This record gives sequence, C-alpha cells and structure tokens, in this order.
Amino acid sequence: MRFTIALAEDNTINRNTFLQKIALLGNMDVAFVATNGNQCLKELRGMHPAKLPQVMFMDLEMPEMDGIQTIRLAKSMFRDIHFIILTVFDDDDRIFEAIKAGASGYLLKHEPANVLEEAVINVLEYGGAPMSPAIARKALQLLGKSSFKAATTPVKKMAVPDIITSREEEILKYMVAGWDAKKIASILDISINTVRNHIANIYEKLHVQSHPEVINMAHHNKWFEE
Repeated sequence: MRFTIALAEDNTINRNTFLQKIALLGNMDVAFVATNGNQCLKELRGMHPAKLPQVMFMDLEMPEMDGIQTIRLAKSMFRDIHFIILTVFDDDDRIFEAIKAGASGYLLKHEPANVLEEAVINVLEYGGAPMSPAIARKALQLLGKSSFKAATTPVKKMAVPDIITSREEEILKYMVAGWDAKKIASILDISINTVRNHIANIYEKLHVQSHPEVINMAHHNKWFEE
C-alpha cells in the first residue's frame, strides 16, 4: 500500500535528511514540502481534495507560523489529515500544546525511516498516536501528576495565531460576534476602508475566503470563549 505524506520543515539539512529516509521506504509519495507554516497552509488550500496528504509531518519551530499554530488552523479546514510533530524538543508545554492543537503523534527528529513508516501506518490503519519513547515517558509522567489538569487547560491567549495583530484580533472578535464592517468602524472610530483592509489581512493570514469561514474557524478553536 502506498501512502501520501507532506513535510513542513524550515531547516534545509533536516528536510533533506527526512526526504532521504522517505526515499528508502519506497511506499511514500511526498505531496509537497513547505518551509514554514504559512506556506504549508497555502499548499493545502491549493490542492485538489483527492491529492491532499494523508499524513503531514510538522516541525515545531518555523518562521512566520510555528507548527502548533499551523496544525490548529489546518485541522479546522482539513480534518481528515493526520499531523505528526517532528521535533528536537520534548518539554511538557510543547507536548500538550501539540496534542490540544490536534496532533496525532509526536516524534523526535532522529528517528529512523522504519519508525516514520510505522507512525504513518499506526495513525492511518489503527487510529494510533505514535510517540518516541522519550516523549511517551514524559507524557506518562505528566499524567501521574496532580498538575495535569491545569497543564492541559486551554489557554485563550494561545488560541489566536501570533501572526494576527492585536488590532486584527479585536476586529476578528467583532466579526465573530456578527458585526459588519460599518458597525466595527463606528465602534473603533476608524474608517470602513481601514476595517476592510484589516479583514482582508485576516482572511489572508488565516487562509480563509469568507466571513462564515472565519466564524467557523473561531468557534472550532474556541478563540473567544470565556
């Protein structure tokens, strides 16, 4: 059986190493390779649904938009894609932020080709959640701590992507509340054209094309829920 995957990784050496491992397997087709989260979302939105990757391997630290933010946005638009984190980090916050964002697995970058293959098969055929042993041990330790509940409580400030400015976030909140550009302009004491420019930037940054899509994404990610 052949599988379709994709990769988001900003480091050239890590990209090449990953692709070399995939080439050794012989049963993986690479749909695309992105160098940051923003490019990843553009690639996904531009693809025919039948050509979308089944599994997306995602670096955590990338310019423009990091892996966790990218997964959070992508899962609201492409719910059938499985996202597996590839990282050198194994700290507590990143593990749980990735899981909350919708990651299906969490692997360290040094894992060999056969582990990558097993991870793809695991999530696609068995609905599993592949983790490197070091990550799994860390997760189990955290599960046993009394602080687990607090550590996994969603933090509202983490929900809205960092690429959205404070003014854009303010306008986005009004949009989600159902306000039109004229009403937003009035309450913020700015011109309608300025509001429309902000809205256009929001659409571009969130990779959406309409007001309903923005509302759906905001509700899906619980951005403005108390």
